[in-house]
Amino acid sequence: MKLKVPHILLGLYALYFALAGLAPYSREVWVAENIPIVIIVLALACTYRTFAFSNTSYLMMSVLVFLHTTGGHYTFERVPFGFVTEMFGFGRNHFDRVAHFSVGFYAYPIAEFIWRRGYSRSRGLLAFTGITAIFTVAAVYEIIEWRYAVSADPAAGIAFLGSQGDAWDAQKDMLADGLGAICAAIFFLFQYKDPPGK
Repeated sequence: MKLKVPHILLGLYALYFALAGLAPYSREVWVAENIPIVIIVLALACTYRTFAFSNTSYLMMSVLVFLHTTGGHYTFERVPFGFVTEMFGFGRNHFDRVAHFSVGFYAYPIAEFIWRRGYSRSRGLLAFTGITAIFTVAAVYEIIEWRYAVSADPAAGIAFLGSQGDAWDAQKDMLADGLGAICAAIFFLFQYKDPPGK
């Protein structure tokens, strides 16, 4: 049986997840950070036979999966990302912003799903739907982060929140999610030009 891109990505994720789970900086943070990612991967694996996304969608979705698993291992503010910080003269580790930007990539598979199911023939509406869906998920996730941070062990809560002293961290994270979604939606508009079924 010929391996397909989704199978390869799943195998790589399983291996990476196992390796990243060895001696993480904080086991509590590791568990909290990986719960949503494992749910996403399981959902994609379980629905593969009923609806298989394009290879492009799976590749785009995998970016967040691997970045977030890395952030779970180190905690986001401790991911070795110093070369970028030094290159641009940043005052903080922006690895979490990159991961948030990759959340936006899910706007592409959202639009692709609706398009291929034939629920709408308006590419502009689908691109907009993908963007608004990501902004909604981003806002909900920031609320979950806040609630976890105030209820968990203080050190784990701060590590999970990853604000690094930035009072506007949640808003900047949501902006990063949204910018990633806008880029993914534009990419979708270039990729899908014919009505479903043509």
